[in-house]
Amino acid sequence: MNIEVRWAGVDAERTQRFARELVASQPDVIVTTSTPGTAAAQRETQTIPIVFTVVSDPVGEGFVESLARPDGNITGFINFEPSIAGKWLALLKEIDPRIVRAAGLFNPDASPGGGSYFLRPFETAARSLAITPLATPVRSDADIEAAISAIGSGPGGGLVMMADSFMAMHRARFIEQAARYRVLAIYPISAAAADGGLLSYGPEVSELFSQVAPYVDRILRGAKPSELPVQVPTKFELVINLRTEKTLGLTVPPTLLARADEVIE
Repeated sequence: MNIEVRWAGVDAERTQRFARELVASQPDVIVTTSTPGTAAAQRETQTIPIVFTVVSDPVGEGFVESLARPDGNITGFINFEPSIAGKWLALLKEIDPRIVRAAGLFNPDASPGGGSYFLRPFETAARSLAITPLATPVRSDADIEAAISAIGSGPGGGLVMMADSFMAMHRARFIEQAARYRVLAIYPISAAAADGGLLSYGPEVSELFSQVAPYVDRILRGAKPSELPVQVPTKFELVINLRTEKTLGLTVPPTLLARADEVIE
């Protein structure tokens, strides 16, 4: 078996070029990671089977008709349902009840629905938690710094790093600026907490990728993507970084620590 690999990062032109190259080689199946990567592959073929992962809104993006019945050449595994945005905000409020403003940072060019996928439940949860929600689009490191500086300029500010490929690639700058301006922040991937972020909550990434291989195997044995339902994540991780807690002068509630899957000390 031959496996061709392409890595384009967040470069849209390179992503499309690589998708075109892969389709031209006529593979038996294509595996994509991220919404932009899946969209690029879809533009190049409606016949070669595609299995995606780390995609949040395949229905809204037009990849599949529904999760239960993909009805095309694409299926796969989503990483986030929209309701998780409310969970991020609730965890931030739990770790510090003084939070009254929260900025949700996202890149509209990479975020599902241009940001709306997560923003609706984010804003709904904010109202129930007596928090003012601030939808904050960013497209560069400079934008990230400006946004975090603004939320950190007054008391009671918090940050939610929304889940999209741009934010994942730029999480080091997000973590750096959150520390610089002493702003509490929550992240959708555990790697961010390991890198110095305060806390993270999201699906177990290794599980997402491990699920892809059985679907690829079934397709190579003759199954059609339209017969394989899109799967949602079932395992989530809460990670808390106590070193960052001390730097921020916080005391994480014992009830929250007790629920953590990992505590970094």
